[in-house]
Amino acid sequence: MTSMVPKSVTITDDTMREGLQIESPDISVSEKLRLLDALGETGAKVISIGSFAHPKWTPAMACIEEIAERFVPKPGVTYTAAVFNQKGFERADRFFPKIDVRRRRHGLHVEVCDSFARRNYNRSQAQQIAGMDGIVAAAAAEGVTSGTITIGSPFGSNFEGPFTLEKRLEFVGLMVDKWHAQGIDVGRISFSDAMGWNAPHTVRETLVAIRDTWPEIETYHMHLHNSRGSTIASYYEALQLGVTEFDTSIGGMGGCPYCGNGRAAGHVPTEDFVDLCHEMDIATGYDLDKLIQAAWIAEEVVGHPLWGHVSKAGPRPRGQALYPIDMPFVETLEEASHFQRGPSVYQGQLSPWESTSALNAG
Repeated sequence: MTSMVPKSVTITDDTMREGLQIESPDISVSEKLRLLDALGETGAKVISIGSFAHPKWTPAMACIEEIAERFVPKPGVTYTAAVFNQKGFERADRFFPKIDVRRRRHGLHVEVCDSFARRNYNRSQAQQIAGMDGIVAAAAAEGVTSGTITIGSPFGSNFEGPFTLEKRLEFVGLMVDKWHAQGIDVGRISFSDAMGWNAPHTVRETLVAIRDTWPEIETYHMHLHNSRGSTIASYYEALQLGVTEFDTSIGGMGGCPYCGNGRAAGHVPTEDFVDLCHEMDIATGYDLDKLIQAAWIAEEVVGHPLWGHVSKAGPRPRGQALYPIDMPFVETLEEASHFQRGPSVYQGQLSPWESTSALNAG
């Protein structure tokens, strides 16, 4: 059987949006710009700079226009942002092409969870569906040739419980039919799991069913929160099925104030997922060492430890990077950072081992 694992993937770093939206609104713009600049050095292909949301509901994004004005784009990086309505689109589009949100303008989106639609978007599921015909008609009038769809809360809800595969396919079919009614195929589907109900087996069964039912959909995008710690396994299943677009954030930063889990509804850490992809020989464009440095900067910016693993233990050592056999105890996270900061971080630790020279002499 031919492998479906992709040779390369696009990993959008969502730190500035998903990560900072749940952090303190008192973080200065200069510190946010410092973090955004560090992210731009990591080799990321796509970076979200934040969201053009109402500051009453997302106070940490009140400075989004200032960030958009002041940041210096890095060559080769596409910068985007989250927009939730026409007003948000107009605010963001003032900065085009520095920031590009135009791909998001005509997509269809429905939440399987009506409760979350009301809490997060201030719109009912029925209102989301009622607005679809106008979106599709506008897209057709502009000559759009390939539609996009997003299914929110596909796997379950903290307010309504689990959703079945049949329910997921029902909503996917509804959106596909809306595009087909205008003679437009659907080329891309996005999964938005803000409440973190994903699991590897539900991701697999869903992707297989959609691919079998609508083979025209070629691009799959996963935005799955890591509330229950299973999302990197879900991403692994998605890789096995050829998915090429993923969202992550440095250190697993993120969360949702509307879902009942707050910061506990974080993301897969960018550095951890990049490390997994590289171990699978999947190209990401990222420099893992620079990602780790960006994760350390992120911890300084937010003022507390983050939840990534590779930024603390380092990548798997090979060749000249292998640890010396006679190194002393390593216990703290600061000492564990020797993989980048050198042996000085564990100087003075207890060392019961004989030195390499003594062993050779014996």
